[in-house]
Amino acid sequence: MGKKEFNCHKISEGFAEGEVIISKDDIMFYLIDPKTGVVIEKGHSLEGKSIAGKILVFPGGKGSSVVQADGIYQLKIKDNAPKAMIVQNPETVLVSSAIIMETPMVDRVDEDFYKTIKEGDRIKVDANNGKIILL
Repeated sequence: MGKKEFNCHKISEGFAEGEVIISKDDIMFYLIDPKTGVVIEKGHSLEGKSIAGKILVFPGGKGSSVVQADGIYQLKIKDNAPKAMIVQNPETVLVSSAIIMETPMVDRVDEDFYKTIKEGDRIKVDANNGKIILL
């Protein structure tokens, strides 16, 4: 089977390739341990899992602007941030944080992407060209 390609909209430029991790819940980046990238929020769909070095697919962010931006920053400086983010509901803090931290971020992905993708799949996110490729 050939590679499957999906269109998307660039929020923050860049290119990344890696393993997908999918969150059913909005993410409060402040409740992710910056030393490990492990989600520590009780009852979260990703509780106990690490987002470090993965391509994070999630609905959106939650929490105040300070904890969102600082949470992403702490992950980035400890080298435990996601390689790229695919978000359904981007908001100002997530968008500005992704741009400042130079993390590729996209939204408005083809609906088929969410029906096709599974946790652990390997994908390429080419935000510059508005493409996600399932490897």
